[in-house]
Amino acid sequence: MKDASYEKALEAARFLRSQLPEAPEILVVLGSGLGAFADTLERAVAVDYRLIPHLPTSTVVGHHGRQVCGYSGDKCVAAMQGRFHFYEGYSLQQATFYLRVAKLLGIEKVILTNAAGGIDPSLAPGDLMLIEDHINLMAANPLQGLNEERFGPRFPDMTDAYDPAYRALAREESARLGIPLKSGVYAALLGPSYETPAEIRMIRSFGAQAVGMSTVPETIVARHMGMRVLGISCITNSAAGVLDQPINHDEVLKVGKQSTTRLVSLLQAVIARM
Repeated sequence: MKDASYEKALEAARFLRSQLPEAPEILVVLGSGLGAFADTLERAVAVDYRLIPHLPTSTVVGHHGRQVCGYSGDKCVAAMQGRFHFYEGYSLQQATFYLRVAKLLGIEKVILTNAAGGIDPSLAPGDLMLIEDHINLMAANPLQGLNEERFGPRFPDMTDAYDPAYRALAREESARLGIPLKSGVYAALLGPSYETPAEIRMIRSFGAQAVGMSTVPETIVARHMGMRVLGISCITNSAAGVLDQPINHDEVLKVGKQSTTRLVSLLQAVIARM
């Protein structure tokens, strides 16, 4: 059985090259309610996901479903306004396909953002959390199946999944800007239902400070290809059982949008030094 992922990614990359004025050097993935960064890019060109060969379609409210390529300062950036999730019915290979395309476009630097639930009581809605490490609780891995050696090795190392130098850079820039930046471990579950209080107690015992439904598969695929990753969570709600109140997606989007100004400022500052 042949793995056609490389050829498909190459076709998508060729299409994007024909649409973009310049090859981007940094990929930024924008989570639920966090798409405003793409609107700040100068000389921007937007490409709808539906036009990109073999790319899935984003189906979640709060995810625009397009790639915007433009300039943040003097850096050419490709920003994904919306991502793809395992819970939408896509395979993890489909959900992370755009990272394969980014690699074939020549991109080596990746910033992943997400909306996450705070498990640690010190994390409040609106906080930004630097991802130090992750725990994959999705019961699946995007590298399952045949390995495409042209992308990376069969058994990639995940010791420094989130680049230490990029994490130090984010801390320096957040301090300079006066933007509070917490840090912690991010746990990824399948979703789309939010976690139960019992599940949150279990995840807390594993050592995670925040929980969500994305990012980890993307990080695994990016590291498989040798790309450097920075991860930032926007804490949009307290996880189930932390507070005596229900969780809803509308509130997640609302808090995400309220945090946009600080996140955009931090992204711009970090990108300028990457």
